[in-house]
Amino acid sequence: MAEGGDLPSVKDGSDADFEITCTPCGEDSVREEAIKYCQECQEYLCAMCTKHHGRPKATRTHRLVDKNDAKQSSFVVKTKCHYHPDRDIEMYCEAHDMVYCTMCIATEHRSCAGVNNIEDKLEPCVNQTEIHQVLDETKNALETIKAVVVKQQKNIVSLKEQRNVIQDKLEDVKTSLIEHILKLKMETSYFIDETYAKTKEELEFEINVSTNMIKNLEKTLEQMQLVHNLDARQQFIQMKLVKITLTDTNTLHSNSELNGTKSICFTENTDLVTSVMTANAFGQVKPSKSKQYKMKSKKEFNVKLGTDKNICFISDVCQHQDGTIMLTDHNNSNVKRLESDYKLKDTCDLAASPRGICFISQNEVAVKMSNNTIQFIDVSNTLSKTRCVDIVHGSQLGLTFCMGELWTSSIGGIVNVYSTTGNLVKSIDKNRKVKPLFKSVTQHLAASGDSVIVTYSSDGAVCFNKDGTIRRELRSSGLKDTRGVCVLDDGIVLLSGCNSNNIVMFSSDGKCLGELVAKDAGLKEPINLCYDVNKHSIIVTCRNCDTISVVELRE
Repeated sequence: MAEGGDLPSVKDGSDADFEITCTPCGEDSVREEAIKYCQECQEYLCAMCTKHHGRPKATRTHRLVDKNDAKQSSFVVKTKCHYHPDRDIEMYCEAHDMVYCTMCIATEHRSCAGVNNIEDKLEPCVNQTEIHQVLDETKNALETIKAVVVKQQKNIVSLKEQRNVIQDKLEDVKTSLIEHILKLKMETSYFIDETYAKTKEELEFEINVSTNMIKNLEKTLEQMQLVHNLDARQQFIQMKLVKITLTDTNTLHSNSELNGTKSICFTENTDLVTSVMTANAFGQVKPSKSKQYKMKSKKEFNVKLGTDKNICFISDVCQHQDGTIMLTDHNNSNVKRLESDYKLKDTCDLAASPRGICFISQNEVAVKMSNNTIQFIDVSNTLSKTRCVDIVHGSQLGLTFCMGELWTSSIGGIVNVYSTTGNLVKSIDKNRKVKPLFKSVTQHLAASGDSVIVTYSSDGAVCFNKDGTIRRELRSSGLKDTRGVCVLDDGIVLLSGCNSNNIVMFSSDGKCLGELVAKDAGLKEPINLCYDVNKHSIIVTCRNCDTISVVELRE
């Protein structure tokens, strides 16, 4: 039986509380008192619905009983077929263990064995235990679907957040493109002005030479008009000097004709213009589903050199797009380079212990040092140290490169952002409400597009926009002393817990997806993570360990 819910009346505004309300009116969020019950429809009806129920041909013959009689009595209810609404369910098919109307049997089950009238299968009757069991299963199913709706509603909220993030990203891309185009225009204008000035200077020099030549010719012409008054010796001298002047004049004229008219021209960068003008959008937008990765395998590779005096402590890892892997060994004060197959290639000794490393260009890495400096190293051939810049709190873990700037962790739950020349651009530690942004000490960082993810030594990380505002937070009670962080190519974020000895996955919108590597997998105090995009694996470094672990992923 179906009873109306506790719905406010929108029809007459009455505050009366009815024991039984009209089912059809309740579906329209209207609360009306029921007076009848339809056995076929299994619905309570108010006075108006009772009147209308008796008019249509389909419901004209339905038996209506008083609502109180329906509540206290038991009666036979005929259930209509879902596929043939004008027919009653009367047959039972043993082969499919389901009830049907005669039309269903005639069209779909005529060849089935064990087709009988339902009346012939009523012995033994359904017992009360089974009824209660089905009721419990129905209630559980109802709660399950309600939970699905709640989940889907939350999904809509997160979907809206994702849309807003993408819209912000589009705005950032637009701003970056405009800024870059303006920069290109400014640089090209500079070259135009420089070329113009140089060409103009050359013309002015030639004009000056020609002007002096004109003066010489005018003077020579005056002298030649008086040459007949000179003696033979002076005439001979003047004639020779005039020939030199004429020769110089002819040379100057010839050179001028040969060089032609000076001009400057501009050749358009057609590749740039074509790529922009033929683009249809800033990028692709499509529905996506967060992937659930699992650990396929875990291998270990020894990274200790014969010259290393101490057990290794690989405090940070970064990888170039060509597959080259760079490691910082805190205990042995060196940087190590690995081939794409994780074999040692070469090393570079440092003046202090390194704590973090990141590529800032194709041929250069920045290394955060415990002596409060950032050491730059050329990696184009052999590893060679170049310049240094001063920073604060170099002994802390955490260094990454984002949009031309170096982000570093500092003592006291702070992130400092430096230019590559060592100028402090900004410090990030409090939000606009002057509340701390981090629950504890900041640790490793990872750049992802125009955002930076910063871990802190408790249960998660914070994702920042380039301007230092929070984009989202990533937290899990399963993380203890979060240190390492990396981002997969599909936006999945991985965080490692140093004290929980595990790796936890998060979707791009910050939802925790569970563990990738559990604590029983053998990772002991994982410090940092690096995604090897070429091998779809995670490079994991652990505290005081001569090996790195490589975790291969599978979906």
